[in-house]
Amino acid sequence: MPAPENRLKRRLAAGETTVGIWIGLADPYAAEIAASAGFDWLLIDGEHAPNDIRSLSAQVAVIAPSRTSPVIRLPDDDPAGIKQALDIGAQTLLVPMIESGEQALRAARACRYPPQGFRGVGSALARASGFAAIPDYLATANAQICLILQVETRAGLAALDRIAGTEGVDAVFIGPSDLAADMGHLGQPGHPEVRAAVLDALRRIRAAGKAAGVLTTDPAMIADCCEAGANFLGVGIDVTLFAGALRALAARYVPPRTEEGPGPDP
Repeated sequence: MPAPENRLKRRLAAGETTVGIWIGLADPYAAEIAASAGFDWLLIDGEHAPNDIRSLSAQVAVIAPSRTSPVIRLPDDDPAGIKQALDIGAQTLLVPMIESGEQALRAARACRYPPQGFRGVGSALARASGFAAIPDYLATANAQICLILQVETRAGLAALDRIAGTEGVDAVFIGPSDLAADMGHLGQPGHPEVRAAVLDALRRIRAAGKAAGVLTTDPAMIADCCEAGANFLGVGIDVTLFAGALRALAARYVPPRTEEGPGPDP
Protein backbone atom coordinates (compact mmCIF):
# COMPACT_ATOMS: atom_id res chain seq x y z
CA MET A 1 0.00 0.00 0.00
CA PRO A 2 1.50 3.37 -1.05
CA ALA A 3 1.25 6.79 0.59
CA PRO A 4 -2.12 8.49 -0.01
CA GLU A 5 -2.41 10.45 -3.23
CA ASN A 6 -1.99 14.19 -2.77
CA ARG A 7 -5.00 15.45 -4.72
CA LEU A 8 -3.91 19.07 -4.48
CA LYS A 9 -0.47 18.27 -5.91
CA ARG A 10 -2.06 16.40 -8.81
CA ARG A 11 -4.44 19.24 -9.60
CA LEU A 12 -1.74 21.91 -9.45
CA ALA A 13 0.54 19.84 -11.67
CA ALA A 14 -2.30 19.60 -14.20
CA GLY A 15 -2.62 23.39 -14.25
CA GLU A 16 -6.01 23.47 -12.57
CA THR A 17 -7.03 26.56 -10.61
CA THR A 18 -7.60 25.78 -6.93
CA VAL A 19 -9.20 28.15 -4.45
CA GLY A 20 -8.84 28.26 -0.68
CA ILE A 21 -8.60 30.43 2.39
CA TRP A 22 -6.23 31.03 5.30
CA ILE A 23 -7.41 29.66 8.63
CA GLY A 24 -5.88 31.40 11.62
CA LEU A 25 -8.38 30.83 14.43
CA ALA A 26 -6.10 28.02 15.64
CA ASP A 27 -9.00 25.82 16.68
CA PRO A 28 -9.96 22.34 15.37
CA TYR A 29 -13.70 23.02 15.64
CA ALA A 30 -13.38 26.16 13.51
CA ALA A 31 -11.20 24.26 11.04
CA GLU A 32 -13.81 21.51 10.78
CA ILE A 33 -16.48 24.09 10.01
CA ALA A 34 -14.25 25.65 7.35
CA ALA A 35 -13.68 22.21 5.82
CA SER A 36 -17.45 21.91 5.26
CA ALA A 37 -17.55 25.06 3.12
CA GLY A 38 -16.28 23.43 -0.08
CA PHE A 39 -12.93 25.11 -0.70
CA ASP A 40 -10.25 23.17 -2.54
CA TRP A 41 -7.77 23.73 0.28
CA LEU A 42 -7.43 25.32 3.69
CA LEU A 43 -4.12 26.78 4.76
CA ILE A 44 -3.47 26.35 8.48
CA ASP A 45 -1.25 29.28 9.39
CA GLY A 46 1.66 28.39 11.63
CA GLU A 47 3.53 31.63 10.92
CA HIS A 48 1.25 34.37 12.23
CA ALA A 49 -1.58 32.48 13.95
CA PRO A 50 -1.15 31.18 17.54
CA ASN A 51 -0.51 27.58 16.49
CA ASP A 52 1.95 24.98 17.75
CA ILE A 53 2.60 21.46 16.47
CA ARG A 54 -0.26 20.02 18.54
CA SER A 55 -2.86 22.51 17.32
CA LEU A 56 -1.61 22.09 13.74
CA SER A 57 -1.95 18.33 14.14
CA ALA A 58 -5.49 18.58 15.49
CA GLN A 59 -6.58 20.77 12.58
CA VAL A 60 -5.02 18.46 9.98
CA ALA A 61 -6.94 15.60 11.58
CA VAL A 62 -10.36 17.24 11.22
CA ILE A 63 -9.75 18.55 7.69
CA ALA A 64 -8.26 15.35 6.25
CA PRO A 65 -11.52 13.33 6.03
CA SER A 66 -13.17 16.07 3.94
CA ARG A 67 -12.73 16.77 0.23
CA THR A 68 -10.65 19.82 1.18
CA SER A 69 -6.87 19.49 1.27
CA PRO A 70 -5.05 20.73 4.40
CA VAL A 71 -1.97 22.87 3.83
CA ILE A 72 0.37 24.00 6.62
CA ARG A 73 2.30 27.25 6.49
CA LEU A 74 5.32 26.92 8.73
CA PRO A 75 6.92 29.81 10.63
CA ASP A 76 10.20 29.39 8.72
CA ASP A 77 12.29 26.92 6.72
CA ASP A 78 13.74 25.06 9.73
CA PRO A 79 14.11 21.39 8.64
CA ALA A 80 12.99 20.24 12.10
CA GLY A 81 9.68 22.02 11.70
CA ILE A 82 9.27 20.67 8.17
CA LYS A 83 9.87 17.14 9.46
CA GLN A 84 7.26 17.47 12.20
CA ALA A 85 4.65 18.95 9.86
CA LEU A 86 5.08 16.07 7.43
CA ASP A 87 4.96 13.48 10.19
CA ILE A 88 1.61 14.76 11.50
CA GLY A 89 0.14 14.06 8.08
CA ALA A 90 0.45 17.25 6.07
CA GLN A 91 1.40 16.48 2.48
CA THR A 92 1.45 20.10 1.31
CA LEU A 93 3.60 22.74 2.98
CA LEU A 94 4.02 26.46 2.41
CA VAL A 95 7.43 27.70 3.55
CA PRO A 96 7.76 31.49 3.94
CA MET A 97 10.53 34.01 3.33
CA ILE A 98 12.48 32.20 0.61
CA GLU A 99 15.11 34.44 -0.94
CA SER A 100 17.58 32.23 -2.82
CA GLY A 101 17.95 29.10 -4.87
CA GLU A 102 20.08 27.56 -2.12
CA GLN A 103 17.37 28.13 0.46
CA ALA A 104 14.78 26.66 -1.93
CA LEU A 105 16.89 23.54 -2.46
CA ARG A 106 17.38 23.01 1.28
CA ALA A 107 13.61 23.22 1.85
CA ALA A 108 12.95 20.77 -0.98
CA ARG A 109 15.49 18.30 0.39
CA ALA A 110 14.10 18.65 3.92
CA CYS A 111 10.77 17.36 2.58
CA ARG A 112 12.19 14.17 1.05
CA TYR A 113 13.66 10.97 2.37
CA PRO A 114 17.15 9.97 1.15
CA PRO A 115 18.57 9.86 -1.43
CA GLN A 116 16.48 12.82 -2.73
CA GLY A 117 16.71 14.58 0.62
CA PHE A 118 17.40 14.30 4.33
CA ARG A 119 13.98 14.00 5.99
CA GLY A 120 14.38 12.00 9.18
CA VAL A 121 12.85 8.54 9.29
CA GLY A 122 10.36 8.25 12.13
CA SER A 123 7.26 7.22 10.25
CA ALA A 124 6.32 4.42 12.64
CA LEU A 125 5.40 7.13 15.17
CA ALA A 126 3.53 9.24 12.67
CA ARG A 127 0.03 9.82 11.38
CA ALA A 128 1.60 10.25 7.93
CA SER A 129 2.16 6.47 7.68
CA GLY A 130 -1.10 5.57 9.37
CA PHE A 131 1.03 4.77 12.41
CA ALA A 132 2.93 2.15 10.43
CA ALA A 133 -0.22 0.80 8.76
CA ILE A 134 1.00 1.89 5.28
CA PRO A 135 3.78 -0.61 4.52
CA ASP A 136 5.11 1.22 1.44
CA TYR A 137 5.01 4.70 2.98
CA LEU A 138 8.77 5.27 3.04
CA ALA A 139 9.18 4.17 -0.58
CA THR A 140 6.30 6.28 -1.91
CA ALA A 141 6.02 9.35 0.35
CA ASN A 142 8.42 11.58 -1.60
CA ALA A 143 6.23 11.56 -4.71
CA GLN A 144 3.20 12.84 -2.78
CA ILE A 145 4.83 15.81 -1.04
CA CYS A 146 3.81 19.19 -2.46
CA LEU A 147 6.17 22.04 -1.58
CA ILE A 148 5.09 25.64 -2.05
CA LEU A 149 7.71 28.31 -1.42
CA GLN A 150 6.73 31.83 -0.44
CA VAL A 151 8.55 34.76 -2.03
CA GLU A 152 7.80 38.07 -0.36
CA THR A 153 10.84 40.34 -0.64
CA ARG A 154 12.77 42.12 -3.37
CA ALA A 155 15.62 39.67 -2.81
CA GLY A 156 13.22 36.81 -3.38
CA LEU A 157 11.94 38.36 -6.59
CA ALA A 158 15.50 38.81 -7.80
CA ALA A 159 16.08 35.08 -7.27
CA LEU A 160 12.63 34.03 -8.51
CA ASP A 161 13.82 32.18 -11.61
CA ARG A 162 16.26 30.08 -9.56
CA ILE A 163 13.66 29.40 -6.88
CA ALA A 164 11.01 28.36 -9.40
CA GLY A 165 13.53 26.22 -11.24
CA THR A 166 14.54 24.23 -8.16
CA GLU A 167 13.85 20.51 -8.35
CA GLY A 168 11.30 19.41 -5.78
CA VAL A 169 9.47 22.75 -5.72
CA ASP A 170 5.88 22.41 -6.90
CA ALA A 171 4.68 25.99 -6.59
CA VAL A 172 5.82 29.48 -5.69
CA PHE A 173 3.56 31.75 -3.69
CA ILE A 174 3.88 35.54 -3.78
CA GLY A 175 3.11 37.32 -0.49
CA PRO A 176 1.80 40.83 -1.31
CA SER A 177 1.77 42.20 2.25
CA ASP A 178 5.40 41.54 3.13
CA LEU A 179 6.46 42.42 -0.39
CA ALA A 180 4.69 45.77 -0.05
CA ALA A 181 6.53 46.43 3.21
CA ASP A 182 9.89 45.52 1.67
CA MET A 183 9.18 47.78 -1.30
CA GLY A 184 8.50 50.74 0.98
CA HIS A 185 4.71 50.55 0.88
CA LEU A 186 3.91 49.14 4.32
CA GLY A 187 0.23 48.33 4.66
CA GLN A 188 -0.43 48.96 0.95
CA PRO A 189 -0.47 45.58 -0.85
CA GLY A 190 -2.66 47.15 -3.53
CA HIS A 191 -0.12 49.87 -4.37
CA PRO A 192 0.37 49.99 -8.17
CA GLU A 193 4.09 49.17 -7.88
CA VAL A 194 3.37 46.16 -5.67
CA ARG A 195 0.48 45.04 -7.84
CA ALA A 196 2.65 45.13 -10.95
CA ALA A 197 5.41 43.16 -9.23
CA VAL A 198 2.98 40.49 -8.02
CA LEU A 199 1.38 40.00 -11.44
CA ASP A 200 4.75 39.86 -13.17
CA ALA A 201 5.99 37.27 -10.70
CA LEU A 202 2.91 35.09 -11.19
CA ARG A 203 3.47 35.09 -14.95
CA ARG A 204 7.14 34.18 -14.52
CA ILE A 205 6.30 31.31 -12.18
CA ARG A 206 3.81 29.79 -14.61
CA ALA A 207 6.26 30.28 -17.48
CA ALA A 208 8.76 28.24 -15.46
CA GLY A 209 6.25 25.38 -15.36
CA LYS A 210 5.33 25.70 -11.70
CA ALA A 211 2.03 26.48 -10.01
CA ALA A 212 1.66 30.09 -8.88
CA GLY A 213 0.05 31.20 -5.64
CA VAL A 214 -1.18 34.41 -4.05
CA LEU A 215 -3.52 35.61 -1.30
CA THR A 216 -5.73 38.65 -1.82
CA THR A 217 -9.23 39.61 -0.73
CA ASP A 218 -9.59 42.37 -3.34
CA PRO A 219 -12.01 41.11 -6.04
CA ALA A 220 -10.32 43.16 -8.77
CA MET A 221 -6.90 41.83 -7.78
CA ILE A 222 -8.26 38.29 -7.63
CA ALA A 223 -9.41 38.65 -11.24
CA ASP A 224 -6.06 40.09 -12.32
CA CYS A 225 -4.15 37.30 -10.54
CA CYS A 226 -6.27 34.66 -12.25
CA GLU A 227 -5.53 36.26 -15.59
CA ALA A 228 -1.81 36.27 -14.74
CA GLY A 229 -1.97 32.52 -14.10
CA ALA A 230 -2.44 32.14 -10.34
CA ASN A 231 -3.78 28.65 -9.68
CA PHE A 232 -3.20 28.36 -5.92
CA LEU A 233 -5.52 31.23 -5.14
CA GLY A 234 -6.27 32.39 -1.58
CA VAL A 235 -9.40 34.53 -1.46
CA GLY A 236 -10.05 35.02 2.25
CA ILE A 237 -9.00 34.68 5.88
CA ASP A 238 -11.24 33.08 8.50
CA VAL A 239 -10.28 35.58 11.18
CA THR A 240 -11.30 38.62 9.15
CA LEU A 241 -14.41 36.90 7.79
CA PHE A 242 -15.51 36.01 11.31
CA ALA A 243 -14.70 39.42 12.76
CA GLY A 244 -16.35 41.24 9.85
CA ALA A 245 -19.57 39.22 10.11
CA LEU A 246 -19.80 39.80 13.87
CA ARG A 247 -19.17 43.53 13.55
CA ALA A 248 -21.74 43.88 10.77
CA LEU A 249 -24.35 42.06 12.85
CA ALA A 250 -23.58 44.20 15.90
CA ALA A 251 -23.78 47.38 13.84
CA ARG A 252 -27.19 46.32 12.57
CA TYR A 253 -28.79 45.59 15.92
CA VAL A 254 -26.82 47.21 18.76
CA PRO A 255 -27.57 50.90 19.36
CA PRO A 256 -24.55 53.22 19.40
CA ARG A 257 -23.02 53.65 22.84
CA THR A 258 -21.29 56.62 24.36
CA GLU A 259 -17.86 56.07 25.90
CA GLU A 260 -18.66 58.27 28.92
CA GLY A 261 -18.31 56.70 32.32
CA PRO A 262 -20.86 56.90 35.15
CA GLY A 263 -21.70 60.34 36.44
CA PRO A 264 -20.72 61.69 39.86
CA ASP A 265 -22.47 60.45 42.96
CA PRO A 266 -25.45 62.60 43.98
